[in-house]
Amino acid sequence: MSSSEITQMEEGDLKAEAQAQRDSSFCGSPEVVQIIQKVIAEVIGTYFLIFAGCCVVVLNKSEETKGTITFPGICVTWGLSVMILVYSLGHISGAHFNPAVTVSFAIYRHFPLKEVPLYIVAQVVGSVLASGTLYLLFDVDEESFFGTTPAGSNMQSLVFEILTSFLLMFVVSAVSTDNRAIGELAGIAVGMTIIVDVLVAGPVSGASMNPARTLGPALVMHNYKGFWVYVVGPFIGCILGASAYNLIRFTDKPLRELSQSSSFLGRSFR
Repeated sequence: MSSSEITQMEEGDLKAEAQAQRDSSFCGSPEVVQIIQKVIAEVIGTYFLIFAGCCVVVLNKSEETKGTITFPGICVTWGLSVMILVYSLGHISGAHFNPAVTVSFAIYRHFPLKEVPLYIVAQVVGSVLASGTLYLLFDVDEESFFGTTPAGSNMQSLVFEILTSFLLMFVVSAVSTDNRAIGELAGIAVGMTIIVDVLVAGPVSGASMNPARTLGPALVMHNYKGFWVYVVGPFIGCILGASAYNLIRFTDKPLRELSQSSSFLGRSFR
């Protein structure tokens, strides 16, 4: 073997080693790249969800366009926005767009716990950016505030937020975690649930069901009236909704097996 051939082989080995180092580096890791893609998808999805939903609220309240959208139009906009984004980004990030949904999935091991903080940060960032965009585009005052505040008492709104979040997470758990459900209809089912929830709870609590949806407008416009309601309510409601579905999904097993709490909890996390 000539010296030139040996040199070429050594150069090839060095290149292969350098490539392996790049592939094994932090940014070159496939897992890290996938997480980054998920986080970006959550930012984009949350941004356009909040932008579309809150934009129609502003248009319906502003003096120049007051009443043009109507309340049913606002409900349909929220539902259709969720449906569109579920079909667009569900295969990338799961289309959570909601910290309460993310935490509920993580509790029942349908989502990695280590990714929860990244998702929550992404969702809050998307909401704040969307709220900031609306604040810059429109002359928004206190009368046309596009956040959520209790129309009545805090307790009344809290109950509505718990109930609507329960229904939302119950449906989400059914269509996204149970292989017996028709997965292709997930976006339609979740979108229709949002429409019903907003129709029912919109006049009372604003039907947030999403801490990020409330936090973005609150931070941008410094309006924190009843803010705790929209943190406590959605988290309690979503966790209860996920728990309820994880309970009934095992009804094909003997009652004595369900009543064994230690083993049942272990199965319900799968």
